[in-house]
Amino acid sequence: MSAECEHRGWELVRVATDAGASGKSLNGRPELNGALDALDAGEADVLLAAKLDRVSRSVLDFAALMARADRHGWRIAILDVNVDTTTASGELMATVVAAFAQYERRLIGQRTKDALAAKRAAGVVLGRPRTLDAAARERIIAERAAGCSLREIAEALTAEGVPTAQGGARWYASTVRHVALAGLATRQTMSRAPRRAGPRAQIQPLRA
Repeated sequence: MSAECEHRGWELVRVATDAGASGKSLNGRPELNGALDALDAGEADVLLAAKLDRVSRSVLDFAALMARADRHGWRIAILDVNVDTTTASGELMATVVAAFAQYERRLIGQRTKDALAAKRAAGVVLGRPRTLDAAARERIIAERAAGCSLREIAEALTAEGVPTAQGGARWYASTVRHVALAGLATRQTMSRAPRRAGPRAQIQPLRA
């Protein structure tokens, strides 16, 4: 940036860096917004950036930024796309490049959604693994078999601070029902498991 300013004969007034911030929005970027306020106040004349997507990937945000620059009399120069909004052609190019930046971001997002949908369709479980304490599972099954209602079991577990499978503090009747049904299905599967036949003795005929 310093070399570019020296090449153009500009004085480098301020360097604004929002570490880790995304260019998809101007919100949550205090350094950039501080630089824009300085430009509005006439403390500098040009917003110089190495890449367009470091300023904005949103067409609406970038269009508003160009209108703001025009309203307050400062300009925007982007090095990677050779854009300079002091000219009509440069302003047009800035709008086109920003549009493609937003298109690329939305395309990546759509590909991610499609990939997740394909995994779900294939039966892949996404998100945090669900694990419930074995003692809590057995308790629910036993109390349900003893005739306790789903609500009674849920209220007791909540009152005693027993965590849910997701680590939550509150139990619901629907959650208790799910655990009870899953436990019952597991027990039925185990009880119906076929027994393996043991080795059979072969009887050989005796020869006279």
